[in-house]
Amino acid sequence: MGERIYKGCEKVFEAKKFENLKEMITNTKKEFGNEIAFKFKEDDSEKINTMSYNEYIDEINSLGTALISIGLKDKRIGVISENRYEWEEAYLSVICGTGIVVPLDKSLPENEILSLIERSEMEAIFYSSKYDEVMEKAKEDKIGKIKFFISMDLEEKTDEVYSQKELVKLGKDLIKNGARSFFDAEINNNEMASMLFTSGTTSKSKAVMLSHGNICANIYDIASTFDVTKEDTFLSFLPLHHVFECTVGFLYPVSKGASIGFCQGIRHIAENLKDYQASAMIAVPVLFDNMYKKVMQSIEKKGKLGKVKFGIKLSKVAKIFGVDIRRKLFKEVLDSLGGKLRLFVAGGAAFDSETEKGLNELGIETYQGYGLTETAPVIAAEHPTCRKLGSIGKTFPSLQTKIIEPNEMGIGELAVKGPSVMLGYYGTNDDSITEDGWFATGDLAYIDKDGFIFITGRKKSVIVLKNGKNVYPEEIESLINKVPGVKESFVYGKPEKDDPVDLKICTKIVYDKEKIKEEYNTEDEEEIKKILWNKVKEINRTMPTYKYVKEMILTEEELIKTTTLKIKRFEEIKKVL
Repeated sequence: MGERIYKGCEKVFEAKKFENLKEMITNTKKEFGNEIAFKFKEDDSEKINTMSYNEYIDEINSLGTALISIGLKDKRIGVISENRYEWEEAYLSVICGTGIVVPLDKSLPENEILSLIERSEMEAIFYSSKYDEVMEKAKEDKIGKIKFFISMDLEEKTDEVYSQKELVKLGKDLIKNGARSFFDAEINNNEMASMLFTSGTTSKSKAVMLSHGNICANIYDIASTFDVTKEDTFLSFLPLHHVFECTVGFLYPVSKGASIGFCQGIRHIAENLKDYQASAMIAVPVLFDNMYKKVMQSIEKKGKLGKVKFGIKLSKVAKIFGVDIRRKLFKEVLDSLGGKLRLFVAGGAAFDSETEKGLNELGIETYQGYGLTETAPVIAAEHPTCRKLGSIGKTFPSLQTKIIEPNEMGIGELAVKGPSVMLGYYGTNDDSITEDGWFATGDLAYIDKDGFIFITGRKKSVIVLKNGKNVYPEEIESLINKVPGVKESFVYGKPEKDDPVDLKICTKIVYDKEKIKEEYNTEDEEEIKKILWNKVKEINRTMPTYKYVKEMILTEEELIKTTTLKIKRFEEIKKVL
């Protein structure tokens, strides 16, 4: 019997197809020109400023025209800053007619930013004032091919640095005088339009090449799966350089004429949800976990837990009869989150099923999605008619998936094929895409009889024991992370002293001193170690013996993570071995 190939799920909503992002923004201006594109606060001001799509797309066209006029046609251009309007303006002004856009991770140290500037062969870069020193270093050391430095914050051009604001003004003047260079620029839908660097959780980052065709295919799949309208406002929280936020939290809302509000930081989430009247948000599961815990703690402190539990039961009965009363029943809870919040989409890591279930019960539709930088990014997601707790949903409509070399439990490497799969990795002879178009994700998974996909872990992080048994660290970590007082954990294999060929399962646990004191009434380190080790032993008893954790390290120091809070396993391994 040959490999089973799983076709994409049925479309839930009708969606428009765009050949490229230039066509997309042209359509958005035509259909949603007067709608609010952005909501944002400037500096410490409480005033909320807005910008319409007419204004936004006019500025994109102006900036693109100016970039071409100074010699940047068909060049690679970087973008690095916190989430803000200028980032999104720069991105589309480059990709929609100027050249190739290269978003950079805003959290990287100076040496890594400089390395990526060189590796990408960019000739220009947009940046905020937070990166002034890094750019001075790039100028002094003449890093790579970079010649043009464009500040998002300067009002006027200096001898060495262009002003983004001034370039927009220049472009407007050029257009008034008949310039058509940006408008008439031809887009090759199948050539590299964006170069994105992977987060490098298990190895050195790779430069992913995405085309307009890749990105637009994914936007189409998202629009076919989720219902977003011009009435929605997305709270932009995840870093924009990350393809999940870029495609799902930026480009997709723009295609639908929805608004985007820029979060001022993790401490401001609740405030910004209210300020912008946000209805949708994408984030990593840990953020939603924390939000849900705070909501439930608040309910418990107010003595309303019993009332809420009764309300949940009542809403389930009402739903049987086709009536959804959740938003009325839990209005007070929803008002604490701005009152308009209706949609959460989580990606980047496994979602705790209790959190997902709990948020849905309160009236916030919460879904798990899955994807990779290499697939622009979303491969599969839960959606209103497709949900199974613990899964990542079914394959998107335009894609196909399969499991490579499944074991006796059906677990093997997940592979994907379709129009959103990247062109390849820049600067390598990588053969990660087969001749017939299949890309191996590096993630281990199984697909059940109904077509739901369940991720079990990363192929490179699997611990292979001497007896041939495979241990998936993410599985054990998810159990340890549920222990009260545990912030996070990292599970790894360590060579046995008596038999270096074999490995023993170990864990590094990051604990919360305050929570430990609250939960177990102790601050004594030895006592804490004893308590948590007993908890680990309890977890051991729920698993086969070959998965038993045999050694534990305790620390208050957070694990090394990417900007989307994935553990950098290769970095942590170096620290513990």
